[in-house]
Amino acid sequence: MATAKKTPAKKTTTAASKSETKLREGAPAPDFTLPSSDGHDVSLSALRGKNVVVYFYPKDDTPGCTLEAHQFRDARAELAKRNAVVLGVSKDSIESHCRFRDKHSLDFPLLSDREGQVIDAYGAWGEKNMYGKKSMGIIRSTVVIAPDGTVKKVFPKVKVDGHVDAVLAAIDA
Repeated sequence: MATAKKTPAKKTTTAASKSETKLREGAPAPDFTLPSSDGHDVSLSALRGKNVVVYFYPKDDTPGCTLEAHQFRDARAELAKRNAVVLGVSKDSIESHCRFRDKHSLDFPLLSDREGQVIDAYGAWGEKNMYGKKSMGIIRSTVVIAPDGTVKKVFPKVKVDGHVDAVLAAIDA
């Protein structure tokens, strides 16, 4: 695992480097610690014993990201039955996350990865093509992590419609 680096907000951000991590099902998920919209840091290792759904999204309060967040929020009961927690991750600030959370009554932590280390380690950073224009950015993706800390399922290029149902099925598999 990479050594901790300080972000401008003096929050510890750690993740395995991309060269170390090619997310494979059954492999250990890269550990991380990121600041959360809940007011404290969240570490993947502290969630051992639970199914963890880490979803990466481009930007707070944009149409696709809002729809995806609503679908995870609305699946709360089904996720709870599966001992699963949801973590949303983007490069947005904690302040932006808090506005997004409050505006849409989101009941799960939104994590800020300003430097993009975790986003990169989980393969969620890359070339995007929107309306024929190529750019680098966060690729909407989701990783389901089993209670033992291993990668259970990787969804590399998520289409929002029906995605939460696919996540629930992956947890059940």
